[in-house]
Amino acid sequence: MFNKSCRRVCLLLLALPLLGGCVAAAVTATAAGAAVAVDKRTTGTMIDDEGIELKAMNTISKNKELADSTHINVISYNNRVLVIGEAPTEEMRQQVIDIVRGIPKVTHVYDEITIAAPSSFMSRSSDTVITSKVKTRMLANGDVSGLDIKVVTEDGVVYLMGLVGRDEGDKATQIARTTGGVQKVVKLFQYTD
Repeated sequence: MFNKSCRRVCLLLLALPLLGGCVAAAVTATAAGAAVAVDKRTTGTMIDDEGIELKAMNTISKNKELADSTHINVISYNNRVLVIGEAPTEEMRQQVIDIVRGIPKVTHVYDEITIAAPSSFMSRSSDTVITSKVKTRMLANGDVSGLDIKVVTEDGVVYLMGLVGRDEGDKATQIARTTGGVQKVVKLFQYTD
């Protein structure tokens, strides 16, 4: 049953670059549902991670200057938070990081905000395609549980998060490094061995 579901998710992810936004959202929801079934985090931690992301983005969006001048993404995995995107000034970057650090249950913040104008829609679309390709290759690989690894791409840089063994983390990193369009891979794993 699980193998059949995994194959379906892989096929849908392969088709993702060819499909429109609504279908992409459905594919993401399907993959997320499969991921929840095998996630190594506790249910409480998964809920905490969602809450951290929502609180951060809600607080940032309420600050008109930050909302209008920056492009920020907040990704939480096991209460460790990756903050990526662009801010035009060091002061704005620091404001965003301070907001994220102030959220309850955040244990560590990875600050990967670039001081620059917000990226274009085309650049972000390219990053989405790269993420899909990396995730699809991981799901197709028998040595890596692609459902255990969170893949995020910003400006061609692929960030890998998850609770993995060192061997699995190394294999996932190699898959990401050898995927077309990837400029760099940043490992943010928490190792289980």
